[in-house]
Amino acid sequence: MTATRAGGRHGKPWRTAGAAVVVTLALIGAGMIGASLQTRSAPRPPQPLAQAGPEVPGPAATGDDATTPGDVPVGLNRAAPTTIEIPRIGVNATLMSLGTNPDGTVQVPPLEQADQAGWYEPGPSPGETGNAVIVGHVDSAKLGPAVFFDLGSLVPGDTVTVQRADGQPATFRVDSVKSYPKTSFPTELVYGPNDRPGLRVVTCGGQFDEAVRSYRDNVVVFATLAA
Repeated sequence: MTATRAGGRHGKPWRTAGAAVVVTLALIGAGMIGASLQTRSAPRPPQPLAQAGPEVPGPAATGDDATTPGDVPVGLNRAAPTTIEIPRIGVNATLMSLGTNPDGTVQVPPLEQADQAGWYEPGPSPGETGNAVIVGHVDSAKLGPAVFFDLGSLVPGDTVTVQRADGQPATFRVDSVKSYPKTSFPTELVYGPNDRPGLRVVTCGGQFDEAVRSYRDNVVVFATLAA
């Protein structure tokens, strides 16, 4: 599928409606590479408490427990993120900047660095108005459980803090955690417009398909700036 391109911030091209489909394809590839070398007895990641339904709400919503607009701070200026901290699951990881590959797919962290996560740089930075997107592996052959292995165990109200290069941390409150079949990735919710500062954290999850050596789903954390 050919992704559409639009003139982005600083003249960089970035995807809108087609972006999440491209992200999904990249994560499928990463999941297959990492999982294909795991043994049958390898541990499987925890999953969200509720499977996402077929209906996808409007672009500005993040789920049943979405933060109300009056509770959301004003968006921050653009600044590159440096680390992501998720206290509930013990994540304190370095963030690398990611772009797109020559074939149009979104880059993911190298499997040799599966303990790190990546920020999709052509989109908003964490804390800016709009949806910032951070992706990471769920497992890898070399490290076993990777940076976002436990992502599916987050619940509404948990916090995610992103440290930024300008010294202004952005702390987000989790609105919802959903699991989607990779064939039904919520494009608009992840990459669509948002008039609030949002965060989307994405990894692989769901049942492990032994036949194709890949996870069937993507786990997506929807969060809104809290401080």
